[in-house]
Amino acid sequence: MSPLHHGDQILELVADQSIFDYADALSVRVPTSCGRTGECHECIVEVRRGADALNDPTESEQFLLNDHYRLACQAVVKDPDADIEFAVLRRQPRIMTRTVSRNVTLDPLTIRVGDNVVFDGEVIDRYRGHIYGLAIDVGTTTVVLNLVDLESGGVLHTGSFENPQRFGGSDTMRRITYDSGEYQGELGQVIMSSINFEIGDMVRRLRIRRPHIYEAVIVGNSTMRELFFGLDVQSIGEKPYRSFVEEEFRAGKRDTTALNVKARDLDLRIFPGANVYGAPLIGSHIGGDIAADILAIGLDESEDVVALVDIGTNTEVIVGNRYRMLAASCPAGPAFEGADVKFGMPGYDGAIESVRIVNGNVQFDTIGGAIPEGICGSGLVDLLAELVRTETMNELGVLENGASEFDVVPERGITFSRADMSALAQAKAANYCGQWIVLREYGTPPESLTRMYLAGGFANYIDVKNARDIGFIANVPINRVSQVGNAALEGATIMLTSRVKRKEIELLTRDIEHVELETKPDFFDLFVEGCQFKPMKQDFASA
Repeated sequence: MSPLHHGDQILELVADQSIFDYADALSVRVPTSCGRTGECHECIVEVRRGADALNDPTESEQFLLNDHYRLACQAVVKDPDADIEFAVLRRQPRIMTRTVSRNVTLDPLTIRVGDNVVFDGEVIDRYRGHIYGLAIDVGTTTVVLNLVDLESGGVLHTGSFENPQRFGGSDTMRRITYDSGEYQGELGQVIMSSINFEIGDMVRRLRIRRPHIYEAVIVGNSTMRELFFGLDVQSIGEKPYRSFVEEEFRAGKRDTTALNVKARDLDLRIFPGANVYGAPLIGSHIGGDIAADILAIGLDESEDVVALVDIGTNTEVIVGNRYRMLAASCPAGPAFEGADVKFGMPGYDGAIESVRIVNGNVQFDTIGGAIPEGICGSGLVDLLAELVRTETMNELGVLENGASEFDVVPERGITFSRADMSALAQAKAANYCGQWIVLREYGTPPESLTRMYLAGGFANYIDVKNARDIGFIANVPINRVSQVGNAALEGATIMLTSRVKRKEIELLTRDIEHVELETKPDFFDLFVEGCQFKPMKQDFASA
């Protein structure tokens, strides 16, 4: 019999057993709430090898559109002589332990008044010993949440997991296309189910009760937020790329782009009457996660002109101070997060996270010290910088002697090809254009910035010098660059614990100016410039 693989775990294949049966045997937790009938659509797995050895997708799986994604309860082994590998589409990423922290006065909307729990002046329950809240950052790649004690302001637990919406596409535009089709609502259902699963796991381990969670704050880009709240996202994928909520706000039909919905109406399994707050949007693809970033780094009170770059599948750029801010969204795509690069992968155990080339030999470190399986974003930045530094690759991304690929870990078959370089060059160019154009529009060259903040899990682990040397970030003096970790989660926590800051960010986001990058006449020229692996120019006149 042949093996079935899940990471480093191996079992012998037996015909007519489901992937869920194997997950049970391996003690791998797979989300489900329907008793394995295929109805809840929660137990999605990625079949990395051996998809042909499974039964044909069932009617319950038609929404997945791709045979490499299956429901664990429906995928049954038919050929026990095959070699099958699967991964749960809800992996545990490395939790961000380092982040910016801003002290604000504890003043939540949900408080204890005598024997009652009160939200914004309204009694919602009798006091039962605890008042908790959730701050949730719904990222395109990763979901991270804080459980907060609203009586003390302390963070009791931080959890994270891979966003399982990946079956609908690795970036926001693909997910918009998916959700605009026959299976509208599936992406919202799977993210809600996964968050509920995480909450259930959390309350079991902490020995607390779901009904003691009386409030939640959700931040994310415009698409991720609207999918969470079950709203139509089709308009975000079409010019002028605005959600229906933003359009209603612009038309004067609502006084804020923030959302307030009861947990019972979303099927979020906390206190049914809990208020679930969707942080305000800035505009177009720039959502509540960037509003949260602004709060986290104190940009709302800054006198100095600074830049904020939140690096992800969509990279957002903010330049300004408390008096004026410009913002842009860069469609960088998921190349630096593991997609479109053959051996690219997110930041999980086994990912190469740092690279050095010494005397032609590649030296590397992996997350968790595990056997290398691929290269995550920080490792890709290092690899590109090292290839250029050692003249193994030129600034155009051409390897010496015209080679088609570079061996990174030959004994593991991990290589880096011209196609990989091209995908990364285009992703990098989107970041380059966004930063350059917004800085130019504001009239502040990179060297004049008082500080540049790099936000996001990926940004926290990159080597700043290497990122600057290949033009991934603006050419700012290294001592002015601050890596602030998951600032969006910190900002969401601030919104949860301060009614004043929540109101302030709603007002501030109305006045942030949105820069549409693609409308600039030299956008294409700048994009071509940005595809080269060299530092960003300092002088606007020479661009």
